[in-house]
Amino acid sequence: MTAAPPERARFALPRSGRFLFWGGMAVLALLLVQAARETQVSPANLLSGAGRIVDIVRRACPPDWHQLPMEWKPARETFNIALVGTALGALLACPLALLSSRTIVRHAPVRMAARCVVGLLRAVPDLVWALIFVTAVGLGPFPGVLSLTLHTAGMLGRLGAEMIEDMDVMPMEAMELAGANRLQIFAHGVVPMLAPSMFGLVLYRFDENLRSSLVLGFVGAGGLGFQLYTAISLFQYRTASLLLLMTLVMVIAVEGLSSVIRRHLS
Repeated sequence: MTAAPPERARFALPRSGRFLFWGGMAVLALLLVQAARETQVSPANLLSGAGRIVDIVRRACPPDWHQLPMEWKPARETFNIALVGTALGALLACPLALLSSRTIVRHAPVRMAARCVVGLLRAVPDLVWALIFVTAVGLGPFPGVLSLTLHTAGMLGRLGAEMIEDMDVMPMEAMELAGANRLQIFAHGVVPMLAPSMFGLVLYRFDENLRSSLVLGFVGAGGLGFQLYTAISLFQYRTASLLLLMTLVMVIAVEGLSSVIRRHLS
């Protein structure tokens, strides 16, 4: 005679919890309906435009492979924009992360000032930074580098500060009790604990910046994005499809390489 299987534990919300849950779901549904109405979501318009989308895809095939030798320079430019912007942003993020951390900086005014700078760099999108720098320094890859530098510094500064505040402080306290100064604590206590994780974040940010550098070209910041914008504006869809394929290959290659490196770091 086999024993009866044990009954599964049932989880039931109290009546007040059920009221809050369904009330929250109703509010969320109303917000979604309002948002869809404000953004003019229309499946009918999408269906009516499907024919034009198919026509664009048809005119973009096959890619214009004859343009490939001339597009290597913009492709290298896109890669270099992302690489230099990520490297400079990571360097700028290090002092911002340290100054924003409660673990390292005990003075509240200094910490709050650093957090305000980090918040400003994160709040302004890289595309807006690119528009500002294109106006300031002119067209070309340099405004793209500057915009990615500032936005990357804001993102990595914020993540780095959180990592510093979440790490184990007992080794640093032990070093402080042993007579180590702030510089020694940072060099021998903070850096060895944070370097692998921070380097992984930098690789992930480089992956993101490679995609962003394509969009920055639409406002004149150089690279494949500028070539893509020009091709679409001139209705050269076969050239545009070639540029998109080149971007896809580059993104997949960088993403695979950064994933392998992050796996070895973990």
